[in-house]
Amino acid sequence: MDAHDGGRHHRCGHLHRAGPRGLLLGRLDATSRLRLVARSTPLSRTAAIELGAVLRPAGAEHPWWGREFPAGWGTKELLVFQPVVPEHIAEVDADTALDLGRHRHPVRYLRLRDDRAPGDIRE
Repeated sequence: MDAHDGGRHHRCGHLHRAGPRGLLLGRLDATSRLRLVARSTPLSRTAAIELGAVLRPAGAEHPWWGREFPAGWGTKELLVFQPVVPEHIAEVDADTALDLGRHRHPVRYLRLRDDRAPGDIRE
């Protein structure tokens, strides 16, 4: 999946039994490597249900399989997440604060973008 800042798009996902509670968003770089660019705020129940119906868990072939991400800025706590097949694009609302290509603040999930393909969204 993917997301954006105020209209930009990225790729996503971490799953939970009742659907995802939040999203990790990625974007392909110039070498087609999936890079983490944002994390979302907690999802609404409606969004979690919508996304839970379409996100598919990924296996060891996922580029983030076995990776560790901090649970937040300045914390040593690690985020528990389930990589998903990066086949969806999400539209998000975000501010413009970036640090080395990553959104500094959580982005807000708006909707899936069925009119875009993951390969359409590059850095």
